[in-house]
Amino acid sequence: MNASVLVAGETLVDFLPDRPGPLSAVGQFERRPGGAPANVAVALARLEHDPALWTRVGNDPFGRYLVDVLADHGLPDDYVEVDHDAQTTLAFVTHDESGDRTFSFYRDGTADTRLEPGTVGDDTLDSLEWVHTGGVTLSSGRSREATLGLLERAQVLGCTTSFDPNHRPELWADRETFERIGRRALAHTDVCKATVEELELLGCAGETPEAVARDALDCGPHTVFLTRGSEGAMVVTDTTASMPEAVFEHPGFEADVVDTTGAGDAFVAGLVASLREGRGLEETLAFASAVAAQTTTEPGAMTALPTRDDVQEWLDAAGS
Repeated sequence: MNASVLVAGETLVDFLPDRPGPLSAVGQFERRPGGAPANVAVALARLEHDPALWTRVGNDPFGRYLVDVLADHGLPDDYVEVDHDAQTTLAFVTHDESGDRTFSFYRDGTADTRLEPGTVGDDTLDSLEWVHTGGVTLSSGRSREATLGLLERAQVLGCTTSFDPNHRPELWADRETFERIGRRALAHTDVCKATVEELELLGCAGETPEAVARDALDCGPHTVFLTRGSEGAMVVTDTTASMPEAVFEHPGFEADVVDTTGAGDAFVAGLVASLREGRGLEETLAFASAVAAQTTTEPGAMTALPTRDDVQEWLDAAGS
């Protein structure tokens, strides 16, 4: 495997509605590939990085469809697993009039809950620069310990680790479990991308977004990126050997929003790509925000991800 970045977590099928409104009122859905980590991996490939994806899908028509999609995007299949004893996760998406969405998951014992600890060996981790995981695989099954173990071993072996809590309340037994498991992940995370609300659910507190992010820094990360919807994004860092303490904000970009699905995942890919390329934090905020903004202008997640040239044109047009 020639990848320098490993993304770990679920790959699933999103069913997108043909109109805004509650699930009960939707007449038709369109099948699209999804899953936050899969979106991140594909976005990194679109940005001309070298990602691999550790994921698990069922040996069913949906799983075979997803395997083909990942291959079409150039992702290596070293850690794309097909589970012959479980089905592929499905998610039905609903939108409100502003494009914000909610999910209804069909994920009881599905393949992505069955990642096995230790699948990615230390020799592989030793060859990587960056490992990213999301919060969905922490919610249940063997995948919880598999994801936590991957983060811990990756950090010990010198990889930069990143984590997106990606809170989906439908998948967690209760808030207390999300907080307990999420904080275990944060303890082995270098770079966290989250919303203020997600950090608060993880027990971080403060009177301002910056204060909440600073509280999160005490849990393990040295850098916290906050995505704030129409209010833009922020990054807060602690002092490390490679960077001083800093705070930067970006107001975001104007976009004709069609669907916000995958915007956070696009932001993650943008920040990973930008930091790996040596950009500073302020420039990284702008780059990641541009990747995310473009993703909202088309339906679906993977299908809306921009190329490097797309992002640069967006930045040039905005004067960033």
